[in-house]
Amino acid sequence: MRWRGLLSEYREYLPVNAETPLLTLHEGNTPLIRLDRLSEEWGVDLYVKVEGVNPTGSFKDRGMVMAVAKAKEGGSDTVICASTGNTSASAAAYAARAGLRCIVVIPDGKIAMGKLAQAVMYGANIVSIEGNFDEALKMVRAISETEPVTLVNSVNPYRLEGQKTAAFEICDQLGGAPDILAIPVGNAGNISAYWKGFKEYDASKRTGLPRMFGFEAEGAAAIVKGQPIEQPETIATAIRIGNPASWDLAVAARDESEGKSILSQMMKFYKLTANWRAQREFSPSQDPAHR
Repeated sequence: MRWRGLLSEYREYLPVNAETPLLTLHEGNTPLIRLDRLSEEWGVDLYVKVEGVNPTGSFKDRGMVMAVAKAKEGGSDTVICASTGNTSASAAAYAARAGLRCIVVIPDGKIAMGKLAQAVMYGANIVSIEGNFDEALKMVRAISETEPVTLVNSVNPYRLEGQKTAAFEICDQLGGAPDILAIPVGNAGNISAYWKGFKEYDASKRTGLPRMFGFEAEGAAAIVKGQPIEQPETIATAIRIGNPASWDLAVAARDESEGKSILSQMMKFYKLTANWRAQREFSPSQDPAHR
């Protein structure tokens, strides 16, 4: 059967009613791939959820389709967000799909340029400020409280509603929840959304619950260290966040699942070697000529 998009496929688990526009760019339904070589090497059954095949290249599309649909339903004509990359592209794409205006506030010089290019291509209005992501988010939250615009960062509860669908898909693909869900943590919305999704699916389908392991970069490890980081720094720009908006929800996910918050001192190494490890996993031969 042809995939209809998240709002249609998981409608019974989402805040979708007769007035909600069923927006879609065919987000979701992403592959869950077993990494055979690493599974053998590490002695586990290791799978990766390939969220990069979503329409704008990230998991943010799951939450954004829900947030923008509800903004449209509520009569808003403008959405706004702060971003270091993925959120800007996703907000701009879904706003364009819905016929809404999009404003993106970015910290000057601290954004993934490929993602910013997407936002520009989709017609977003870009505002650059001096400061970091946390300051940009503080600004857009203040604007959304006084102006007729809808904030679509992960502090918008509809974002987490959409993002929880990844947990549904994993359970559908595996036949139940995994033992452990390991995930990078920036603003902490995604780990919170996954936990929400696993709990809801378990309540409905008895799929079980995983332990939630969240990984923060050393230079932006607010949750691990137990205090905000004033000047977060990491090569992983998407998680260069010093004061996660969903901090409390992430801690609850960790504690309720008996999981862990982990400081990744090797984040730069892992990021820079990710392509090599992927080639090692999927290449037909270990001969360098085949890499």
